[in-house]
Amino acid sequence: MIRELKKVDDHISLFEMKSNALEVLVTNFGGTIIRLLMPDKNGQKGDVVLGYDSIAEYQTKDAYLGALVGRTANRTCKGTFSLNGKTYTLPLNDVPNSLHGGVHGFSQKVFDAKIQGDSLVLTYLSPDGEEGYPGTLTLSVRFCWKGDSFCIHYHAETDQDTILNLTNHSYFNLNGKGDVQKQLLKIHADLFTPNDDVCLPTGEIRPVAGTAMDFRRFKAIGQDADNDEDCVRASRGYDANFILDGSIPAVTARSPESGIVMQVTTDQPGVQLYTANGMGPVSGKNGQVYGHRAAFCLETQHYPDCIHHPDWPSCILRAGEAFDSTTVYAFSVDE
Repeated sequence: MIRELKKVDDHISLFEMKSNALEVLVTNFGGTIIRLLMPDKNGQKGDVVLGYDSIAEYQTKDAYLGALVGRTANRTCKGTFSLNGKTYTLPLNDVPNSLHGGVHGFSQKVFDAKIQGDSLVLTYLSPDGEEGYPGTLTLSVRFCWKGDSFCIHYHAETDQDTILNLTNHSYFNLNGKGDVQKQLLKIHADLFTPNDDVCLPTGEIRPVAGTAMDFRRFKAIGQDADNDEDCVRASRGYDANFILDGSIPAVTARSPESGIVMQVTTDQPGVQLYTANGMGPVSGKNGQVYGHRAAFCLETQHYPDCIHHPDWPSCILRAGEAFDSTTVYAFSVDE
């Protein structure tokens, strides 16, 4: 079931989507997931994503809570890249780099919205030169159900060669409150891309074995997050890309406290684990104050800054070709 729940103004609306177990609230401002209600092991529904009480806060605060980010998720080195012999310049909103599509990326755009059957379809036309990117990009994002699983399907086409790396930036907390230090993660990745001191990939590909990045078996998020290893030290926790091995699901998160389990399946080659390091205090919805490691993000993606690493999977979208990608979030409960 899906319905337009409320109009915020003439252009922005809230849309409610329900399956047998889940309730999701989405807005066409930034393609943002505002609320995701899931019953815990005691049958009590809780909100497992961070957010704000008002659209105005999403418009003015910069944590990307729940938002669609693009044209390119994550960081682009020094805000420049070359394509077909021409150099393009992006805004430096995370000095010395460009982050999540620039100052006015997709997280700040108002999408056209249409209910199509049991799907919410958001569309946006990004003009040539917007935030420095080449080509007019036609973007469609479909929020829908696959059984009781929540799906995000991305489709994009361009009239000029451009770069594209889309993701959703939801902050998950499977307890709905507190921090996520004791929540468990399992990531199907033998390798990761280490970062430098400004959170850019160095270009190295390194095994997770023997490092704080090893989540091949379930491990508490806080277990190794404060180790003195270079892969976690600079970011005060996790903020790095894992190279997925193609397993289904790609990532599983579990809360021993609530019993809620989330499985993430994606066709993307990587996932960025970010653990809200040093967050807050941030005033969130329902009177909550979000602090250090109040949530974790699982940003399904191409590897960050891959335009500068030609041996990595390419984020170049050619004119006349289409980008299609789906990420699925499946929820269940451990009794």
